Amino acid sequence: MTAPPNSSAPLAAPATTDPTAAPSTTPTTTEQPTKSALKKMEKEAALAAKKALKKAQGLVPPPKAGEGKKKEKKVAAVVEEPPFIEVPAGHFKDLSNPMASGYNPTDVEKSWYTWWQASSYFIPALPSKNPTEFSHFDPEPAAVPRDAQGEVDWDRIDKERTFVIPAPPPNVTGSLHIGHALAFGLQDTLIRWHRMKGFTTLFVPGYDHAGISTQSVVEKRLMKTDGLTRHDLGREKFLEKCMAWKEEYQTRITNQICRLGVSCDWDRVAFTMNPALSTAVAETFVKLHDDGIIYRANRLVNWCVAMNTTLSNLEVDQKNLTGRTLLNVPGYPLNEKFEFGVITSFAYPLEGSDEKIIIATTRPETMLGDTAIAVHPDDERYKHLHGKFALHPFLPRRIPIITDSIAVDMSFGTGAVKMTPAHDPNDYEVGMRHKLEFINILNDDGTLNAAAGKEFEGMKRFHARVEVIRRLKELGLYVGAEDNPMAIPVCAKSGDVIESVMKPQWWVSCKGLADEAIKRTRAGELKIRPQTSENEWYRWLESINDWCISRQLWWGHRAPAYFVKMEGKEQDRLSGEFWVVGRDQAEAQKRAEEKFPDQAFVLEQDEDVLDTWFSSGLWPFSIQGWPQQTPDLQHFYPANVLETGWDILFFWVARMVMLGIKLTDKVPFSEVFCHAMIRDAHGRKMSKSLGNVIDPIDVIEGAKLEALHAQLRAGNLVEREIELAEKGQKKDFPNGIPQCGTDALRFALANYSAAGRDINLEILRVEGYRKFCNKLWNATKFAISKFDADYVPLASEKPTGNESLVEKWILQKLNTAAANVNANFGDRNFMKATDDVYSFWLYEVCDVYIEAIKDITAPDAPLEARRSAQHTLYTVLDNGLRLLHPIMPFVTEELWQRLPRRPTDQTKSIMLARYPVQEENRNFADAEKDFDLAFNAIRSVRSVATGYNLNSKLQVIFHARTPALAETLRSAEKALRVLIKGCDVLTIVESESEIPVGCVGENISNDLAAHLLLKGVVNVDQEIAKAEKKKAFQEAAAEKLRQGMQAPGYEEKKPLQVREKESQKLADLEVEITSLATSIEGFLKLKD
Repeated sequence: MTAPPNSSAPLAAPATTDPTAAPSTTPTTTEQPTKSALKKMEKEAALAAKKALKKAQGLVPPPKAGEGKKKEKKVAAVVEEPPFIEVPAGHFKDLSNPMASGYNPTDVEKSWYTWWQASSYFIPALPSKNPTEFSHFDPEPAAVPRDAQGEVDWDRIDKERTFVIPAPPPNVTGSLHIGHALAFGLQDTLIRWHRMKGFTTLFVPGYDHAGISTQSVVEKRLMKTDGLTRHDLGREKFLEKCMAWKEEYQTRITNQICRLGVSCDWDRVAFTMNPALSTAVAETFVKLHDDGIIYRANRLVNWCVAMNTTLSNLEVDQKNLTGRTLLNVPGYPLNEKFEFGVITSFAYPLEGSDEKIIIATTRPETMLGDTAIAVHPDDERYKHLHGKFALHPFLPRRIPIITDSIAVDMSFGTGAVKMTPAHDPNDYEVGMRHKLEFINILNDDGTLNAAAGKEFEGMKRFHARVEVIRRLKELGLYVGAEDNPMAIPVCAKSGDVIESVMKPQWWVSCKGLADEAIKRTRAGELKIRPQTSENEWYRWLESINDWCISRQLWWGHRAPAYFVKMEGKEQDRLSGEFWVVGRDQAEAQKRAEEKFPDQAFVLEQDEDVLDTWFSSGLWPFSIQGWPQQTPDLQHFYPANVLETGWDILFFWVARMVMLGIKLTDKVPFSEVFCHAMIRDAHGRKMSKSLGNVIDPIDVIEGAKLEALHAQLRAGNLVEREIELAEKGQKKDFPNGIPQCGTDALRFALANYSAAGRDINLEILRVEGYRKFCNKLWNATKFAISKFDADYVPLASEKPTGNESLVEKWILQKLNTAAANVNANFGDRNFMKATDDVYSFWLYEVCDVYIEAIKDITAPDAPLEARRSAQHTLYTVLDNGLRLLHPIMPFVTEELWQRLPRRPTDQTKSIMLARYPVQEENRNFADAEKDFDLAFNAIRSVRSVATGYNLNSKLQVIFHARTPALAETLRSAEKALRVLIKGCDVLTIVESESEIPVGCVGENISNDLAAHLLLKGVVNVDQEIAKAEKKKAFQEAAAEKLRQGMQAPGYEEKKPLQVREKESQKLADLEVEITSLATSIEGFLKLKD
């Protein structure tokens, strides 16, 4: 993974500081000064005299009033920046002012997005009939508006050259968080990459109504601000509140997406509850119902008391407990906790006998709904009870004792199991097999109903748990309780403990749909990355259950199902017999009349809405106009890539695939790429209550700690959660969040994107990439300064044949970077792609090429060499910015627009320029090999010079052992000398006899050696004395370690970890001692 520049060391050149400082005054004292004080006074007097001399010579300005009393801090000189020129939204940015001294993300990011949008660059475009070397598109690209008729030649769209991403629609529950920034950044990177490769690209944005989540936040806000419930308002008024919330947060989300530079087609923006998509929902429900795939059944569901709705299994989390645990439950006072993780045993008295049968349960309150006790048919302990009855201690109910070899394990507990078929999934199956009575004891609000008996009716469920145990003890039926490791189901949204209850709901039969999805995936129609996600995909589809799509909410798509209420007739609402469906009420009316001819009836639409994932499951094709056969549907469906988090692979992706195949006979996309989940720097899940949820705008603009606190208070958190969150923010962001800019954020998130499941995000790392942006800025600014005022790039970027060694080397490196980045984008290896482009810019362009051509591009350099270096520099900058653009759109557009254009290049934006690829005419493998060899020699010389504290007036000799290499190096002598910092003389020799006496050398390869002249440069005796002193110190340390390691009992007394550490330390000391001995030997040779 690329390491960003150290966040504490800016890449920009440090600002000039004031070289003067007032001398400090010596304090007076009546005591005789000590020797050390006298020495200090002598030093200060000498320093003052030195400064006085400089002042007399006019080198130091006189101190201002007040100076001289204490040493002033050095103050950085203030650089006056050229003012930013504002332009109206949608207009091209005014770049007439000189470049600023450093990168400023605020100014760089202004204006570009609205200009891109106003120029219709985000709308799908047809490639030019006459593409150029510079772009696949015409200067004014032929755009394809949504479902355009007549004015667009749809036949020009090549399905093989289209690239479509349906953006996963963010929920309108709140603003985007950093995880959304990751997703949008990766998707936009792919879109921009394909657009630059000449594809007709479409990135469709949109929003999800998010039924449960949005209704929940609106209800919380309503209670917090007005003290009202949704029932106080009524359905219609409450839905108006939800719509107002949706409008507010959709606007916020839109702004965030734009700030992230996402090039999506806003003319095609969608919302899951807009009329077109609502039509698709109704069409799907009716079609699946007609095909028998949607059916109505009274079955066990997951019931969330807090949300007052059913949930799918995917919306239920499992909270693991190791034993007895006291937990607070939503809807109860915060100081009231209930016992979980315990198995309670109690006895049922047997009818007509003094005998009792002992059972155990983790939910004692559910015994009020027991309708059987099951034992194994082969269990000798209970054979005499087969067919007998137990008596309920609180209710007038006889409980049959049944036998069941599937549900009962004789070796577990007492071997007798209570059955509550209306409140437990396993018991439900037993109840169906044995036709037991299903008794529901729970109201929707979590209180017990009349079926639980008058003693418990109206009591809240966990109060009933406590009361049942108390009454069992009173009756002498309580046996005991033990710790019981277990998992309790909780609502992923509210945290409430889920109850299994019987509800008449609409269900989707999934087995057949899943089988077809598996078949198509195995056939290669769908690729899922990474591989771990594909394995889970098959496991989940192979064990799929039917899908409950009813939700007891108001916000969402109301089920297009109608109960046919007949006059004067008893009807069962639980079955589907008296229900009809219709795309609208008129169709339902017609169907009811056909089903019940000559009957008087009234239609009552189902009050329930559909699961959010039902409408989201239609997203890839409903946004293209389905069920209408639109041009968009014909040309932009199926999509190419669905990029999403692995956590909703089953919530959403599987349902899109199943419904897409069923309704369109096509897999809705050919690839699913699952990105990692973002956690905080400590590895914790992002949570508002922890205060670690990060708004991408805060990273882009920066945010003070106080502003982060204020955001918490604007939300729905209660005071205790706010206090906890504020503590978390203060710990993680004591100084707030630094301004990083969009490009740095996008680059950092892409670089984090590995194959792993989690990303531990560190904001300081993002800040490091802002410094990378600053490096790009300064490098481009410096490079532009190397172009003459009248410089015009060559008509083509093809090499001229006159390139020097270092030019050929950088062009080969450009070729390598282009090949690698393209390959890694294709493999969705965003980490490696960012590593490649980062390394190219930082270590090859900035550290080597720009440094190497400083002398070659100087005004007094030979014109032909200077022009060639300039042309290559332009090619490198142009291609390097294009290479980086898909990840960093703003800074690359800004810098690219500041470059001169080739004479025939009419490309108006970098986003329409060709993406760099490997070019045969830039293949200079031999030159790369030669220059890399020379650069290894340069590194060797630098290292040797550093070892002797030499940083100037270096005399370097390269010994080339072949005439061809010697000639090549001599041709690049000027560039090589510049790269050896502080080098005065670089000599290329072909014979060992030409190497001066008194050099220290290192063999680089069979063909090259590098030497640094030391004789007459360093004080040999002094260096020998220093090395011998250090060697003696290291030898003493090594001997001390050896003695300790050889002491009796060392192996037994010292832990293995300590022994390994000391062994490594000894080995390091021995290597250093050998190195110092070699160094001393080398110095002694210099004396000869």
